[in-house]
Amino acid sequence: MPVPMPDVMNDGIGGAWLATTYGLELVMPLKVVSRIGGRRVTKSVAGVTTETFVAAMRPVATWRGHLTFHLKHEVPHLELLYRLFASIEGSEVADWVATEPTGQYARRAGFFYEFLTGRQLDISVAVGGGYVDAIDSHKLVAASKGREVPERRWRVRNNLPGTRAFCPVIHKTPEVLSAMALDVPGLLRDLAVEFGDELLLRSAVWMTLRESKSSFALEGEGDQADRIQRFADVLARRAGQGDGPLEEAALAVLQAEILGQRTSLASFGIRQSPVFVGEVVRFHQVVHYVAPPADELAAMLEGLRTFLARTRGQSPVMRSAVAAFGFVYLHPLADGNGRLHRFLINDQLRRDGAIAAPMILPVSATITRDPAERRAYDEILDSVSRPIMSALAGRYEFAAQPDTYPDGISSNFICRGDAVVRPAWRMPDLSRHVIYLAQLLQHTLREDMREESRYLRSHGWARRAIKDIMEMPDHQIDRVIRSAEANQGQLSRVLAKEIPALAEEGIWEAIREAIRDAFRE
Repeated sequence: MPVPMPDVMNDGIGGAWLATTYGLELVMPLKVVSRIGGRRVTKSVAGVTTETFVAAMRPVATWRGHLTFHLKHEVPHLELLYRLFASIEGSEVADWVATEPTGQYARRAGFFYEFLTGRQLDISVAVGGGYVDAIDSHKLVAASKGREVPERRWRVRNNLPGTRAFCPVIHKTPEVLSAMALDVPGLLRDLAVEFGDELLLRSAVWMTLRESKSSFALEGEGDQADRIQRFADVLARRAGQGDGPLEEAALAVLQAEILGQRTSLASFGIRQSPVFVGEVVRFHQVVHYVAPPADELAAMLEGLRTFLARTRGQSPVMRSAVAAFGFVYLHPLADGNGRLHRFLINDQLRRDGAIAAPMILPVSATITRDPAERRAYDEILDSVSRPIMSALAGRYEFAAQPDTYPDGISSNFICRGDAVVRPAWRMPDLSRHVIYLAQLLQHTLREDMREESRYLRSHGWARRAIKDIMEMPDHQIDRVIRSAEANQGQLSRVLAKEIPALAEEGIWEAIREAIRDAFRE
């Protein structure tokens, strides 16, 4: 389904002209739309920037002219280029290079053609000129300095952060740059100054369990203690440790540890079957998202690993967002994708030195704490899944009989729209996801973890105060504190029966006041 274009498209230039003229049905909309008008104006609304140029800037009315304008004045839109090169003959690109063998825009067009299509052009001339970057690193997240790949054939520095199979796109808008600059270590230091390292370390154990429990809550699964403990153990032991979790062997190990041995899966690791995210509503299967086909997953995961390798040294928040959300859109496992998606947030932050073991940031707990936070999480997932599903409308179905796939999964789901949405799967725009994760981390660090640390500090004060009134083991003191909180300061019959001394004159009253004083902050 075509993406609706702004009204300016009736006199659009650059990418807008190419999309209109060639009928390119984009799954992901243009972020920059240029037009001709009376004066030079820049206007941004709802994430789309409209650039108005004077008539003297109008390109020659050919794909070459408007592609040159797109590469020179706009932000390269990889899906647009992918679909454009599917609509014109490679010989046309080769002819352009032949007429301008030293021109940077002809050379970049040739590079993008081969990078995006996987087909080699027949070039009859020697290409010259100085090396140029494939993309502008001031406008898009690109490979870190020194990690570019020089393409001698085009005299182009391939500074794209990913591969043909998977290359997430992040626009460096002011909002994204601010999110990328979030100082996670600084926020943790502020907490350490306020509460002390020892208290933060003690709270890390509880926060790990909280993160595990909340991760299951996000998936609508019940409070099953053994599964929660198992995932908490994986978080504590595996986050930031060993080989990268996105290696195929590592993914299989993680999946096995998270799911446990009591599972219907015949094997662990990369799926060999179709998968979708959905639910049953009134006996009808509702599909919310269709993941890429199984035979493309190995190359796509390699693209995600390449992104993390080529952007090393850049913003931990940005890299964590790409690792986590890039993974969940690939959905490379038959089961456990959601938990691993949220595991990757902490894992990448640890690997980049933003947090240190044993700290686990309870981001899932922040997401589940109220309906607004959960809606924000669902909306950020929908920012990629919804356009894909719109383009797939009428292109998937459930067959009468299921097929059994090599991984043992039986499924009757059939998707016939892979070609339509392939560039959206391969080149997702994750700009909003970086902003979202930064906001989530700020909320977690400035509110949820501070609240948790404050509670633990008050709990410690209450313990010591109760011991001054009456000697008892810590586990009984914890039981007393929980009972007082649950019963609005009243001594319950159950607790009085369990610890008769609490009913002695003046004892409970003193304990109640000690608890109130400890938590009076």
